[in-house]
Amino acid sequence: MSNNSDLWQRYQNSLCHCPEIGLSLDFSRMKIDDGFFAEMETAIQDAFSEMRVLEKGSIANKDEGRMVGHYWLRNPSLSPSAEIQLEIEKTLEQILVFTSNVHRGTIAAPSGAPFKNVLVIGIGGSALGPQFVSDALASPPDRMKMHFLDNTDPDGMDKVFAELGAELSQTLALVISKSGSTKETRNGMLEAKLAYKKAGLKFSQHAVAVTGVDSELDRLAQAELWLERFPMWDWVGGRTSVTSAVGLLPAALQGIDIESLLGGARICDMVTRAQDTMMNPAAVMALMWHYATSGRGTKDLVMLPYKDRLLLFSRYLQQLIMESIGKEQDRDGSVVNQGLTVYGNKGSTDQHAYVQQLRDGVANFFVTFIEVLKDREGSSEFVEEGCTSGDFLFGFLHGTRAALYESGRESMTITIKQVNAHTVGALIALFERTVGLYASLVNINAYHQPGVEAGKKAAGTVIALQKAVVELLHKDHRSLTATEIAGLLGTPDQAEMIFSILRHLAANPERGITQNNAFTVTDSTFRFDR
Repeated sequence: MSNNSDLWQRYQNSLCHCPEIGLSLDFSRMKIDDGFFAEMETAIQDAFSEMRVLEKGSIANKDEGRMVGHYWLRNPSLSPSAEIQLEIEKTLEQILVFTSNVHRGTIAAPSGAPFKNVLVIGIGGSALGPQFVSDALASPPDRMKMHFLDNTDPDGMDKVFAELGAELSQTLALVISKSGSTKETRNGMLEAKLAYKKAGLKFSQHAVAVTGVDSELDRLAQAELWLERFPMWDWVGGRTSVTSAVGLLPAALQGIDIESLLGGARICDMVTRAQDTMMNPAAVMALMWHYATSGRGTKDLVMLPYKDRLLLFSRYLQQLIMESIGKEQDRDGSVVNQGLTVYGNKGSTDQHAYVQQLRDGVANFFVTFIEVLKDREGSSEFVEEGCTSGDFLFGFLHGTRAALYESGRESMTITIKQVNAHTVGALIALFERTVGLYASLVNINAYHQPGVEAGKKAAGTVIALQKAVVELLHKDHRSLTATEIAGLLGTPDQAEMIFSILRHLAANPERGITQNNAFTVTDSTFRFDR
């Protein structure tokens, strides 16, 4: 094991310091050999070239014939056309004007009372990014309080509506869906409509759409005279949409400085375009991912932010990284089953959760710590002689980092001065760029998601089968087993799924399906009892 003087020298040689964005990346605890960067230089330069072509408007998502332009959102002048530049600039202005009108009460609830809450209805990239930004930058002076319907779980939706209570009348609802046909978001919207109706309110007088032009949702919002409509573009993927209206509108309504967030992302984009590998934190991080996983996803990425405000960062990164990198085939059509698994908690909660396994258990991971230098707004009192709570948090981070390294576990550390809109924007851009560069290194397309579409189609098959089961039971009033129903439907290979469908229906009495239990549960019978 290296002594402290060796580690200090290694640290000095392995610190990518970026004062322009107030961020540094320390990779001294990654055990690369002296020749690693030289060996990878041609590959990373090729990745830089691919990124330049991407940013100029090349077709990156060939499945759908789409460009990938989330970088243009924070620097519209880089757009490949004057039309796209104007659309981005007009949308940002529209967000700022609409938000100002809501905050001033020019746009208000039908009662004339100001809107106090925002209900964001979306899923995946239409919720994870906004939730992360909202939680990271929340503060007592926030102009509006945020709530989210980010799943099609009825109980979860009931919980949110219960929290809103009588304040539903002063709640603005943002429905976010590019196509307008995403089932989870559609269901959330329909449940919200019902909740508003039960409260004697008209949903359209509270509703705003963020969606593709002329989508199903866009047409609905026009027909029902919703308060406003904001565009989503096909060249912005859901997982990279947080610097579009998807993330900027809810953030602005909350009271977050979205121009500072965009500024942090824009400057980080500039820094991570640098072709000097050692001065480019996204390039260094992409290369460390490649080294740690042998370019094959052989180890997991554990995110450990030592700041409560960054708790949701790991959830946000799960989609950004895993949906981008997890691919069956490479760009040549060869089966490679690529991926990079991401999970994480927060420090020092992780000390009391899974650091024991990280240090002493299976070594199938590498860690990225996030260190935030500023403890809080205002001064801190001592909780022990000469030490504040923040000093202990700092100590736990560096103690964990040292303990892991002593046990042969590798890590990187990202350091920022504080969590604010600028640094959150920079972190978002840093990981977006890292994903793009890493995808080039391992020769996969980061900008399509065939597996997601396959999952949606499979869910549709289950719903269709459920409708057939219900129709059969409505007509045939006998008590039947799942096996018998499968036979009657001519789908004997679907008996297991039919059994699962029946148990779910029977657990919800309003569906009218009763279950008569047998000694062997799979022999239970079901019937329609109305």
